[in-house]
Amino acid sequence: MKLQSLIPLGLGLALTGCNVSGVDAGNRPQIKVNQAYLVKPDLLAIRIETGKIIHAQQTPYKPQAGDRIEQPRPVDEDWVIRNGKAIGSLVGKQRNILYPFDQFVPSPFDSQWADRMTSYRITSQEDSTYSANLNPTAVYRKSKPTDMARVGQWKFEFPMLHTMYLKLPSALKAGKTYQINFPGSSVETVSFKFEPNRTRSEAVHVSHVGFTPKETAKVAFLSTWLGNGGRLEYGAGLPFAVIDEQTNRKAFTGKTQLSRTSQENEDPRSRNYTNTNVYMMDFTALQTPGKYRVCVEAIGCSGSFEIRPDVWKNAFSTSARGLYHQRSGIALTAPYTQWTRPRAFHPQDGTVVYQSKTPISQVDQGIGTAEYPKALAAGETKQTVPDAWGGYFDAGDWDRRIQHVEVSRHMLELAELFPNYFDRVSLNIPESKDRLPDVVNEALWTIDFFRRLQTPDGGIRGGIQSQRDPRLGEGSWQESYKIYAYAPDAWSSYLYAGVAARAAHWLKSRDAQLAKTYQESALRAMAYAERVSSGTSMPKPVRDSRNLAALELYQLTGSGSWHQIFLQTTVFKDPAQDVIVWDEHDQRDAAFLYARMPRELVDATVQKNANNALVRDADTALAVGEQTAFKWSKEMPMHPIGWGNGLGAPKAVSLVRAHYLSQNPKYLRSSVLATQFSLGANPDNMSYTTGVGYRTPRNPLLIDQRVRGIEPPPGITVYGPYDPVFYSKTWTIDLFKDVLFPAPMDWPATESYFDIFLFPMATEFTVMQSISPTAYLWGYLAAHTARND
Repeated sequence: MKLQSLIPLGLGLALTGCNVSGVDAGNRPQIKVNQAYLVKPDLLAIRIETGKIIHAQQTPYKPQAGDRIEQPRPVDEDWVIRNGKAIGSLVGKQRNILYPFDQFVPSPFDSQWADRMTSYRITSQEDSTYSANLNPTAVYRKSKPTDMARVGQWKFEFPMLHTMYLKLPSALKAGKTYQINFPGSSVETVSFKFEPNRTRSEAVHVSHVGFTPKETAKVAFLSTWLGNGGRLEYGAGLPFAVIDEQTNRKAFTGKTQLSRTSQENEDPRSRNYTNTNVYMMDFTALQTPGKYRVCVEAIGCSGSFEIRPDVWKNAFSTSARGLYHQRSGIALTAPYTQWTRPRAFHPQDGTVVYQSKTPISQVDQGIGTAEYPKALAAGETKQTVPDAWGGYFDAGDWDRRIQHVEVSRHMLELAELFPNYFDRVSLNIPESKDRLPDVVNEALWTIDFFRRLQTPDGGIRGGIQSQRDPRLGEGSWQESYKIYAYAPDAWSSYLYAGVAARAAHWLKSRDAQLAKTYQESALRAMAYAERVSSGTSMPKPVRDSRNLAALELYQLTGSGSWHQIFLQTTVFKDPAQDVIVWDEHDQRDAAFLYARMPRELVDATVQKNANNALVRDADTALAVGEQTAFKWSKEMPMHPIGWGNGLGAPKAVSLVRAHYLSQNPKYLRSSVLATQFSLGANPDNMSYTTGVGYRTPRNPLLIDQRVRGIEPPPGITVYGPYDPVFYSKTWTIDLFKDVLFPAPMDWPATESYFDIFLFPMATEFTVMQSISPTAYLWGYLAAHTARND
């Protein structure tokens, strides 16, 4: 999504945080300490949240005398100016709904005060060392925004999370209670009792989901970055214990091991992403089901987690239901969800979709370079596309693009790999009571959307796109911009033909008539693509999509002609070729399908080469995971971290595919490790999938949530943390750089998730880049666990 359209060029941004100088404790409301904890025996952290947002909600517009509408349509927002001041914007086709500005309640926090040692006094009636008020010997701080309030046309306020680290004169003692006072401020005195086997410490990180009893890897991590205090070294060999929460007894004991120092590179880009030393705690040998916490001696404990057989099943179900929550063309209602939304983009509600002559392969939303708003409008026709509904929305956009068929491929692949397991998994979707597994029904949701977009000559339109990014404050069911269908093209038709053929192949033994429907549609799409691309020079992505489609059709029909096209276009005639080479080819899906086909149907050499290439790809991902401090991995080692390659979604598809083919447990262990960071074993102790864990994103770039002022639906995996060094010039950082401390480039990538709605680098997501790969991995782990228990 290109949200620059929400902030016109040439207009300055008024950016203010919640810092207030000259605090007068007698006249200001009290500020509460949200959390106090140790990160080292003599290093106490104080967390304070400041500022509060009352989010705007739509309301009927009631004009008053003197109101005027500024910047009238067709393109920009319709600002309502009352008494010389903007009060919000009009939304909806009738322009009868007002979306006002957020309200911001500031807190009296002075950063200069917070950085002084004299601003803190520690005392204790139980520890003689602190019988008199003592000041810390040093203070370090980091401050990050936790949301954003739009309080004017181009004015923003930010609630903040401030973490102060107090270097103490001596270590605190277990079992003793201490009072921390904050002279010269409005911060309330806080009492802190240090119980190292009970007290929560943000320095200890573990998965929120937990582990299965026989999990190949059960780990937690210990780390702290002190903001302007830099890295914190613990030293390896610290004792830790896994505590049974029911009995409060130690179920496992061990010692920390150094995972990575702050001076060591974590990938081939010669980057360290933590800015501090990270230590790992391995308790894989613990298999007893129960609820636990990990506690480090003299420091504190992680949040709680469980060891039980169905942890991956629950995680998968939530993630896969994130796809349901992104569906277009239906109302989201009970009993399928508590997060309701009106039906959006359906022709029966007055939505009109106009045919454009521009294909998605020519624009920046596909594999081209043209700016889609200009290109779609330039190709506008008077022809309408009457049955263009369905598919998935993406984050802050209403587009449904051909790339979304990757979701269908992932869901179908799970059904192929573990048919017995996924036959039994209910996702509580409207199709749950029919004869097909829910993962297959979810796969068909997008396939059916593109099948409705198929033209009489077989071509597949590349999707639906609005004239521009959504209007400020406008929900999906209120879209007032013109809506276009992309023209059919070879790329879209090949992509569709492949996934429709896969659906037909799966359905053959379940519903022959439905299988025939998808087979006929796939063959028509393939025939169209072959006609229009004949005699032309194919772009590389089109060539790869043709290769995969031919293979899928070969598996479906058994026709040797499709096999020949696959063999002519595959890279695996060369034993040295990798499954993916940047800007050259991407034949990962084709390799995995060919590697699994019966030997009597394949070219043995090509199959062997494909299998070996998949294993090499997994070995590369495994090597990256071994090099990173928190054991996350990458699909391509040289990719920068951010946007679609952020740390929010685990990158482990290659690992589980290699495990399926080889049954080598090292790939299973690496895939489990690769998802720990995204599930909460990270410095923010946050799971990056909503509804999975006790601390998850609250402000994803999800406009339908935002305009209604409600919590996000479960199952949304955001892009997550990004590399602030590589993306230092990104425009969105300008929104909050003045309130962030230290400066943006000084933050480690592993802590650079800022839960700000208008920060697409981290809070955006797509169904094919973040939700689907996450559901695929967790689904694989769930099914594998069930099959092997």
